[in-house]
Amino acid sequence: MPASSNTPEIKIEFHTSPVSDADRIQALESPGFGKVFTDHMVLARWTPDKGWHNAKVTPRRPLELDPASAVLHYAQEIFEGMKAYRADDGRILLFRPEENARRFAQSAIRMAMPPVPDEIFLKAVEELVRVDKDWIPSGDASLYLRPFMFANEAFLGVRPAQEYIFCIIASPVGAYFKGGAKAVSLWVETEYTRAANGGTGAAKCGGNYAASLIAQAEASKRNCDQVVFLDAAEHRWVEELGGMNVFFVMNDGSVVTPPLGGTILPGITRASVIVLAEEKGLRVEQRPYSFAEWQADAVSGKLVEAFACGTAAVLAGIGLVRHAGGEFLIGDGQTGKLTTELRQELVGLQKGVTNDERGWTRRILV
Repeated sequence: MPASSNTPEIKIEFHTSPVSDADRIQALESPGFGKVFTDHMVLARWTPDKGWHNAKVTPRRPLELDPASAVLHYAQEIFEGMKAYRADDGRILLFRPEENARRFAQSAIRMAMPPVPDEIFLKAVEELVRVDKDWIPSGDASLYLRPFMFANEAFLGVRPAQEYIFCIIASPVGAYFKGGAKAVSLWVETEYTRAANGGTGAAKCGGNYAASLIAQAEASKRNCDQVVFLDAAEHRWVEELGGMNVFFVMNDGSVVTPPLGGTILPGITRASVIVLAEEKGLRVEQRPYSFAEWQADAVSGKLVEAFACGTAAVLAGIGLVRHAGGEFLIGDGQTGKLTTELRQELVGLQKGVTNDERGWTRRILV
């Protein structure tokens, strides 16, 4: 993509002491999730007089912050999650990165931050992937990309900051859940909530995830993999997991997912799943779905599958659901047929195995 006249040139500063080939190869054998990082990162700054400037790919290193940096006091911060994939034929692919750029800008606006123009966002992602291309695993693993932005002005006062840093780091990752394709278990949270109407639920900001951690800790105490949140007003309607959207598959072939409305993150995987399901001829209903309905449908057999979805986990079947009043299984407690099919279709597109007729994949030339 050619840079526009307003797009600053992204300089490349190569690491003088990168990780050795042997150590990198060893790290890629079993990277886990979010624990291993590549040699470089992207760094850019924003000020009112210059806008976004001084963009560069630079050796990964600690950031130096003033103790009064606004992000440390008022949590003005957003981030994205996306992946780069190595196809079997060697191509390097991104999956719907334009949607990540769009959502990043929407999150910035909600948090009173200056949006990063799409062309800068996309160019920065591509340049980092090019420089650290040797860190992209093959097979089922991928390179997880974490663009983020935060307020960096040193001041104490409740107002939007006047200085910001945009950064991208990268991490080779394997499966998000330890069990791989095994169905996950959920804890239904009825006391704590993730987001409320008029809040920041639709923005991908750190505060939303911080608010979910106590509930996730409770889920872990209950030996559950993830927490699922209900609405803040009535504690009745299913919304989303701590970091993923959720779908329900009925015995008549229809699929239900909670509707977007400001309290649920508009997941890119969620949007993709809706398209893939509808192309299979399934009826996808974006409508409120209560926890009581969930329990009743699971017990009656009307609900045959459920799955969570997001960039990190792709699709994960839901087997066991625990709550304050007991627990129940969905179907036979295993990952269901449609969940498996949709996951395979999605991964096939992401990895370049399936012909991309929708223009969802973006090839990075190296």
